[in-house]
Amino acid sequence: MSNLAGIESCLARMMAIPGAQRVTLVDCASGLAVAAAGREDLVDQHEDAAGATDVVRAVLATPALSATPAGDDVEEIIVCGTGGYHLLSITGADLDGHLFVHLLLDREKGNLALARLRMSRLVQEMVDG
Repeated sequence: MSNLAGIESCLARMMAIPGAQRVTLVDCASGLAVAAAGREDLVDQHEDAAGATDVVRAVLATPALSATPAGDDVEEIIVCGTGGYHLLSITGADLDGHLFVHLLLDREKGNLALARLRMSRLVQEMVDG
């Protein structure tokens, strides 16, 4: 999906995942939000993108968290909080650099396993576009 309408459609389907509160597509190189959907009252999309980028960069730069020195085998990062989960799905280099999707999932209403399966499929669909 090379156009913004296709990306927004994919993000809308991610928001249909039970418990999804917010989803942001982020450019890891710049730390900027490419597109976002969901609740705006939780955090601004640009603040969301900047904070999540710090996490992704730290993981990718830490050889102990990867099977390869480049960190290129990391596909997803999960941060568990008392109220929810942050699922960070890295798209890889197929979209001209590292893009990742940050899904905020409500802990009570969501199912982390289901969200991971659906996110994996939707991110791959976005990459294959």
